[in-house]
Amino acid sequence: MAKVLEGLYYSESHEYVRIEGDFGFIGITDYAQHALGNVVYVDMPEEDDEVTAGEEFGAVESVKAASDLISPVSGTVVEVNEALEDAPELVNTDPYENWIIKVELSDKDELEQLMDAAAYETFCEDK
Repeated sequence: MAKVLEGLYYSESHEYVRIEGDFGFIGITDYAQHALGNVVYVDMPEEDDEVTAGEEFGAVESVKAASDLISPVSGTVVEVNEALEDAPELVNTDPYENWIIKVELSDKDELEQLMDAAAYETFCEDK
């Protein structure tokens, strides 16, 4: 079973968001990185770009597939994880430590539409 961390919010498209104050750190889950295999490229938005819950904000490419990144929340990108530009494989090493973007949340109520750790574990088991 893939690692699922308590205290994060999870989407059906296998992105997570970790909340710190008014900011959310978005990345792909351990389940997603296992499914993708060796990540070779991460396409990220620019700082100050807007992301919208349920809409694409980038992509992750692996040796066997490419997958769109779907934002679990809406907000403004305040930081991208520049380490992934030179070492995209960090997503495979620890996807929860190696988030993709940091956003300033525009609507915290959107978090209510996401799954907690227990619900996400059940969701993954049913696949």
